[in-house]
Amino acid sequence: MAKLTEGNIISSIVKLALPIMGASFVQMAYNMADMAWLGHVNAETVAAVGTALFLVWFCSSLLMTTKIGAEVTVSQAEGAKDSPRAQRSAFTAWSLGIVMSLMATALIYGLAPQLMNLFDFEKVEVVQIGVSYLRIVSLGFVFAFGNPTMSGILNGKGNSRIPFLLTTAGLVVNICLDPLFIFGWGMIPAMGAAGAAWATVLTQGLVFIGFLLYFLKKERQNRQYWIFGKSEAIKTFKTGGPAAVQNALFAVFSMILAKIVSAYGAEAMAVQSIGIQIEAISWMTALGISTALSAFVGQNFGAQQFDRIKKGVLYALGVMSFFGLLISAVFMIFGSEIYMLFINDANAWNLGGEYLFILGVSQLFMIFEITGSGLFYGLGKAQVTSLVGIVFTGLRIPLAIFLAYQMDMGVYGVWWSVTLSSIMKGLVILALNFWELKKYSATPPAEPMGDMAVA
Repeated sequence: MAKLTEGNIISSIVKLALPIMGASFVQMAYNMADMAWLGHVNAETVAAVGTALFLVWFCSSLLMTTKIGAEVTVSQAEGAKDSPRAQRSAFTAWSLGIVMSLMATALIYGLAPQLMNLFDFEKVEVVQIGVSYLRIVSLGFVFAFGNPTMSGILNGKGNSRIPFLLTTAGLVVNICLDPLFIFGWGMIPAMGAAGAAWATVLTQGLVFIGFLLYFLKKERQNRQYWIFGKSEAIKTFKTGGPAAVQNALFAVFSMILAKIVSAYGAEAMAVQSIGIQIEAISWMTALGISTALSAFVGQNFGAQQFDRIKKGVLYALGVMSFFGLLISAVFMIFGSEIYMLFINDANAWNLGGEYLFILGVSQLFMIFEITGSGLFYGLGKAQVTSLVGIVFTGLRIPLAIFLAYQMDMGVYGVWWSVTLSSIMKGLVILALNFWELKKYSATPPAEPMGDMAVA
């Protein structure tokens, strides 16, 4: 396990972040692979799966409580060199994740038709495809959401290599299964969107087994500390809960925006669904740095290494600024060409190019928001950035309605509401980072260590 409290700061963050980024890209590739293959079926299938993924996103957001909670509580315990507390925190987060995932499965499987009908698609076929996809994917929630929790535990310990290797192995399997299950081959029937769902569930199940085998082998000497702790559970919810609520509301707001977009037809919905996966290149890279920064801050906070915290945050923000500018340029210049890789529709290429141009304007600020949140996650103050995220993301709804209908901008108004709110969030989070870092410029905080950050 990596000690983030010593050694070169940039090297420590980058070494931890690269595998996390890789794992994030691999996770993104699961969905992008599905979209790429399904794009060769028809626009209705892409729209159905894209809409279903919004609902999966909502559940996964709530279940991020245990991933983020594990990263913070485990990293702070590791920094304080309290191994028993780190093990209890890890086991508690894992147990909570399993229970919550089973509850999510029951909810999504039972309410799939009602949830898909919220979007008022003109074609019944879109709803039927979405319901089938949702129900199958929900059967694998215990895997899909157990895996991030176990990744969070290892990230908190400074070990991001294992999650990357396991997730990459899963991607290879998924790439092989997707075309077989979607289009059929030999005795395997063509299942379309349902095939993509089954491929995802089977792949995530294999990754889940890989994580379990790793923990049973590498952590067997600590089994006496694998105990569910009430205080650890409370800390998990206090540290991971605010960010999870923010992400869940973000998903709700996005679903409302998707409902507005769906009124402009399946093509517009397909463009947005694919565009979200493309934009994930940007925010998942930032999320990788943010996650590494959170573990870095957590361990150094536990060890009372306050100067390292300040330097680490400033280095991370500086590096990601260059990346944000690069992504903005790529999206704004090559948007249509990027869409050609995902869908066989010339109209969608043009509309997709306009979508990425609009989103490209805000990429730098979105990266400020995500990367800057790593400081507050590591300190156990996720409620700070969560409040900012909830307020400004919520503003997208009235802004989208105003621009789309009052200003007669149509679907472009919806997309501009996303960009404008991202710019505002990024600027506020950046300012809050500098404000927080001022506390570490002269003397360390006066608060006691230990449980302070999660109280």
